Amino acid sequence: LRKGPVIAALYPVVMLLAQLAAAVAVGAGVGALACAVVWPMAPGWVGLSVAGACAIGVAVWVLRWCRDRDGRIFAHYLMHDFAHSASARGGYPPDLRARMDSFADRVGTALQSDVEEVLVVGHSSGAHLAVSVLADVVRRGQANDTHAALGFLSLGQVVPMVAFLPNAQDLRRDLRDLSTCAQITWVDVTAPGDGCTFALCDPVSICGQGTPEKRWPLVISAAFTQTLSPQRWRALRWRFFRLHFQYLCAFDQPRDYDYFQITAGPRTLGARYAGRRPSGSRIETVVSRYTDVGA
Repeated sequence: LRKGPVIAALYPVVMLLAQLAAAVAVGAGVGALACAVVWPMAPGWVGLSVAGACAIGVAVWVLRWCRDRDGRIFAHYLMHDFAHSASARGGYPPDLRARMDSFADRVGTALQSDVEEVLVVGHSSGAHLAVSVLADVVRRGQANDTHAALGFLSLGQVVPMVAFLPNAQDLRRDLRDLSTCAQITWVDVTAPGDGCTFALCDPVSICGQGTPEKRWPLVISAAFTQTLSPQRWRALRWRFFRLHFQYLCAFDQPRDYDYFQITAGPRTLGARYAGRRPSGSRIETVVSRYTDVGA
């Protein structure tokens, strides 16, 4: 698919191992220094115990120092994200399922209110959660008999991170069901310049859930190199995590994708992208080892 997300997946592993190596090295150095100072006064096990305590204490301090600065390097953040997804091998844990059910209730209630459109936006890991939430709304029949349009905007999706796992049958079923739904407009926006997303990979097709009735998603590119000015692109190009959130930010030369025009503009998602053709460079090849779905 794309090398960027694979690098992003390996990044926290390498970074945390590097932090551990640094902590051990610094701790060993301090322990050796402590041993050299204490040994003449307290040779034997007492000196070794003091040196060992210093080494362990300093190593722990280094690890905590790195963790406290994770807001800049995101190693712990990403590892927690991956670990949570893998903990049930792609299934939804009960506590998460309960929160998703609650959100589905909110969407269903909004559809019955006096609004023109209900637009659900899922970014990154939120994209596959939104797929399952909206699939539940549709299966309940809450998208029927409503004058409100239902739109789904998935941004910077990482669907394969979960849908390719063996126990993700429910998510694969939800992808299949939502892709054939006539009551929704689903636009999937990614960008090859974003190294943390599976750019232009059709999340339904690559999971083996494409059917003859498939109509969604409309896969398009945010085209960062064209929608950001050359100066802005140079400033952001190597800020990988910042780029992953660019979908939610302003573009200085927007084209047909602009978050604020979509969410605050006068047209519904369906009206805005009516007749829009999908990206010609999208990937639709079935890649997942696991394609079975839940009942």
